[in-house]
Amino acid sequence: MFLAKVVGRVWATIKDPKLEGQRMLIIQPVTPELQPTGKQLIVLDSVGAGAGELVYCCKGKESSFPFLPVEVTTDTSIVGIIDELHVRRPPKEPAC
Repeated sequence: MFLAKVVGRVWATIKDPKLEGQRMLIIQPVTPELQPTGKQLIVLDSVGAGAGELVYCCKGKESSFPFLPVEVTTDTSIVGIIDELHVRRPPKEPAC
């Protein structure tokens, strides 16, 4: 599972019939400090996320679980919208 920011949306008129009615979004994975990391991905949205929101994503077989009982073809999906993120930073070492 990982953090990401929603950066766009995909419209597809021709797709696998199991994807009918599913929202596809473009996300940018980010570090806990919100710095971009890795390549952008196209994912399915199970929670109604919107542009610019910070989200929680999962990969692999588990990414299709939010859509059950329909068997959806996906490798990555958004499973949560993050309201707040608190990151504990290590103390700075004194300069010598």
